[in-house]
Amino acid sequence: MFAVATAVWVIVLIALAWSTRRSRARQNPLIEPFGNPGMQRWVVIGTIATVVILTVFLVSDIATGHSLGSLPRKNAIRIEVKGHQWWWEVNYIDPTPGRMVTTANEIHIPVGVPVQIVGSSPDVIHSFWIPNLHGKKDLIPGHTTSTWFRADSAGVYRGNCAEFCGVQHAKMIALVIAEPRAKFEAWYNAQLDSAKAPSDSVTTRGQQVFLKNACSVCHTISGTRAGGRIGPVLSHIGSRMTLASGWLPNTRGNLGGWIVDPQGIKPGTKMPPNNIDPADLQALITYLESLK
Repeated sequence: MFAVATAVWVIVLIALAWSTRRSRARQNPLIEPFGNPGMQRWVVIGTIATVVILTVFLVSDIATGHSLGSLPRKNAIRIEVKGHQWWWEVNYIDPTPGRMVTTANEIHIPVGVPVQIVGSSPDVIHSFWIPNLHGKKDLIPGHTTSTWFRADSAGVYRGNCAEFCGVQHAKMIALVIAEPRAKFEAWYNAQLDSAKAPSDSVTTRGQQVFLKNACSVCHTISGTRAGGRIGPVLSHIGSRMTLASGWLPNTRGNLGGWIVDPQGIKPGTKMPPNNIDPADLQALITYLESLK
């Protein structure tokens, strides 16, 4: 569609430039009537071409929608996505409760496997959209929506919330990481494990800092007493590619900046600033980086 639309746009610009130049070349451009046979011929050709192009687009669109709607559902992965202001909660649904995984902002899927996204929202309307995989799907408070897609090629697919949901709407980014089945299963099994226990004095101190501050009120780290559900689960935050719902690369500096001054990065986010002693902050960052 993009290629055809670009070609049409170029042809129209060429025709416009040609007609403008031809009009200026005539002494009185108003004396030539529209009934000119040559002009009529080009109008008819343009009209027919427009109808043909739009018809092909319509058939292609219907066929694509049918293909998406008829994806084989056998062995499909079911993922619940909740849109929050301004981040994505991701829950992998499994008949066995102990096999369910909760993460945030990054969705890992195996290549070639159908995926059902079950969407909802606890606050305002959001819209889940990964352009290279599927169309937009609204997440509406009090309702559950559903859409299907399948990634046929490995890669990282970037998406955004597509429904204005507040001042940080543009910074509500989602990543879909499509990978070979074996790699996906390795990631999934790692997510099932409890968070890594501190292995030295620095990470031990970092865990203590996390638990004694407000962090544990809003976030969950499995295997600890931190069980907050206001913010994302952090049990394996060290393995994520991004922070702040895709807005920042997951680096040590960005992690420290996000902990200390989230309002400076995403004004209006529910995460408050944290006044932590520099030594404690470094230990906390080291601990969170170890959670892979």
